[in-house]
Amino acid sequence: TQAQWKAVMGNNPSNFKGDDLPVENVSWNDAVEFCQKLSQRDHKKFRLPTEAEWEYACRAGTTTEYNSGNGTAALDKVGWYSGNSTYIPVQSFFFRTTMPTGPGTHPVAQKSANAWGLYDMHGNVWQWCSDYFGEYSGDAENPTGATQGSFRVLRGGSWRYRPQFCRSAYRSINGAGSRGNIIGFRIAQDF
Repeated sequence: TQAQWKAVMGNNPSNFKGDDLPVENVSWNDAVEFCQKLSQRDHKKFRLPTEAEWEYACRAGTTTEYNSGNGTAALDKVGWYSGNSTYIPVQSFFFRTTMPTGPGTHPVAQKSANAWGLYDMHGNVWQWCSDYFGEYSGDAENPTGATQGSFRVLRGGSWRYRPQFCRSAYRSINGAGSRGNIIGFRIAQDF
């Protein structure tokens, strides 16, 4: 969240402001720096997940399009995407009604968690993975990504993308220095 980012980094690069909103507008390099600073601060090892780890955690044992099933009705249960993010409802003090405020990110953990208790694996913001984009290699159960390349992997889709881009298996790429109000990350901890 933006609150977590500010506690570690001391700033907030996000376009859509709110402590319980996902941090966005962060590059892969920014996300790696956050993990390094958090690791130093907490004396634990934090990092970006590999692409294989991200998909394993997202699926939570499922084989369907989304960790909640197939089709947009299933995605609606667990994620924010273009079909349900056109407007963010807020209570108007004067009219006691819900009024649109425009598109953007949504507070975390407002949709259902997957079977392993993880929220927001689909939509809201794209999530950086540690891997370079390329073919998988090695063991089929825990494959490794490319060891070099020009682009890094993004997974999960975002509030601005259609359902097919939010599927558990969908892979996207961008340069390590790229930022945008649709790009964030989640972290993994080594024990």
